[in-house]
Amino acid sequence: MMRLRREDPRVVGSFRLHRRLGAGGMGVVYLGSDRRGQRVALKVIRPDLAEDQEFRSRFAREVQAARRIRGGCTARLVAADLDAERPWFATQYVPGPSLHDKVAEEGPLSAAQIAAIGAALAEGLVAVHEAGVVHRDLKPSNILLSPKGPRIIDFGIAWATGASTLTHVGTAVGSPGFLAPEQVRGAAVTPATDVFALGATLAYAATADSPFGHGSSEVMLYRVVHEEPQLYGVPDALAPLVQACLAKDPEERPSTLQLSMRLKEIAAREAQGLTEVRAPAQRGGPERPSGRLAEQYAQQRTERRTSGTPAPRPSQSRPGGRAAAPRGTGASRTGSRTGGRVAAPRTTGAGRRPVGPDRRLLRQRLIVFVVVTLVVALGIAAAQKL
Repeated sequence: MMRLRREDPRVVGSFRLHRRLGAGGMGVVYLGSDRRGQRVALKVIRPDLAEDQEFRSRFAREVQAARRIRGGCTARLVAADLDAERPWFATQYVPGPSLHDKVAEEGPLSAAQIAAIGAALAEGLVAVHEAGVVHRDLKPSNILLSPKGPRIIDFGIAWATGASTLTHVGTAVGSPGFLAPEQVRGAAVTPATDVFALGATLAYAATADSPFGHGSSEVMLYRVVHEEPQLYGVPDALAPLVQACLAKDPEERPSTLQLSMRLKEIAAREAQGLTEVRAPAQRGGPERPSGRLAEQYAQQRTERRTSGTPAPRPSQSRPGGRAAAPRGTGASRTGSRTGGRVAAPRTTGAGRRPVGPDRRLLRQRLIVFVVVTLVVALGIAAAQKL
């Protein structure tokens, strides 16, 4: 967030403005609040565009799209004034970084995270498309990661299904690298257009890069239309689905409903796999390797089997955190040596101390002592009666 500038308004409608959240081609977005303290993201159109009927129309479309969409994956419209000198509208404030910022700061996400985010976004797009709206500019910076799940924002260039993507002849509206081929060509947009953008967004989340690389707008648009996406680094569990989303032909892409269901399956499977890899070890024992370590561990085991080298046994830990020495090292273990061999300890249950030969012998002696004592006592008692 940034402080308000001298030229920024302090009050818009019934909302008091506090900070700048950002600025785009259409205007400035502010953090505001109403009298009840409800926080909103309030967009005000730029002064130099307020008199431009084309931009007013685009702004009106954004408000209309926000009003028509129902569902929890978009920022809810709170208020708007399209007839003001500087038109504005306010939506529910979504706390959290954008997907672009999170990946830029923390690096690529895991397959489970990407699948979970993608499933929620696909489900949100189902509601968007059911309202007869195509977003047309879905990209990492237009996805906010709130504590309650991802939210799609900025419907500034959204338009009804079937509308053209050209504002002027030869000028495509959207962000290069996330535009669908039909947008570049100026053809009609459909829900499949947003599916293409979602596929590019998921690829970015997995690689921290656009699947069509970098370059000027012209270069990027050419690659989108004529070249295949680069999906190196996309997890194997997601790569086929992302590839299908990025098909050049809209008819070959999955629907948002199919995409949502498939991503949910992948998210559940990846989460289960993660749980199995990171299952807690026995109390006091070593933890299993996870993530890349698990892959390296499995590769090492495969190499040992191939070469015939026996794999090292993981050391067993005793309660209290002290590791027992491995068999055959000559180090002392719980138990005694019999004929030069170390007797392996036996456990009597989870968490109990091992019972070795010395303890078993001591228990037997104690039982004999008690029995002898009872016999002697009974003999003395019988003698006294006689």
